[in-house]
Amino acid sequence: MALDELKSALPDYAKDLKLNLGSVIGNSDLPAQQLWGTVLACAIASRSPKVLAELEPEAKAQLSPEAYTAAKSAAAIMAMNNVYYRTRHLLSDPEYGNLRAGLRMNVIGNPGVEKVDFELWSLAVSAINGCGMCLDSHEQVLRKAGVDRETIQEAFKIASVLQAVGATLDAEAVLAG
Repeated sequence: MALDELKSALPDYAKDLKLNLGSVIGNSDLPAQQLWGTVLACAIASRSPKVLAELEPEAKAQLSPEAYTAAKSAAAIMAMNNVYYRTRHLLSDPEYGNLRAGLRMNVIGNPGVEKVDFELWSLAVSAINGCGMCLDSHEQVLRKAGVDRETIQEAFKIASVLQAVGATLDAEAVLAG
């Protein structure tokens, strides 16, 4: 299983990551589509070739073709939106908030899966990319749809662990020469 491969690839000093990887994915209470869509979107957002290569086959096997595409779409659109909205938020001139974005974001309105799932994946990717505006926006949509805080927390726990695993494995690959 890919999860075991990732855990065994982690160095001893990252024992906590091994344990967390097993718990946030292996023992998740999320429904399969929410779990594996979050995993795939976060694996892409982590920018780690090893994390993506190990987790993508399992995600593809667990997701319908529509959910698989939607999870990849969440990672793609949030890669753009997180930069745009984070920058707009960080600029001290509030007038940027009054300007029309003029960026296509059609997939958010019609992701091909349940809106809640797509929002959850978008929130998780936004956690990796550090966009507070996007995190707030997606969290509010999820809460209005009746999603509990524990479910939302599961998504950003997955994001945090996959990001850390990717950073650690990528660093070890560089250090190994």
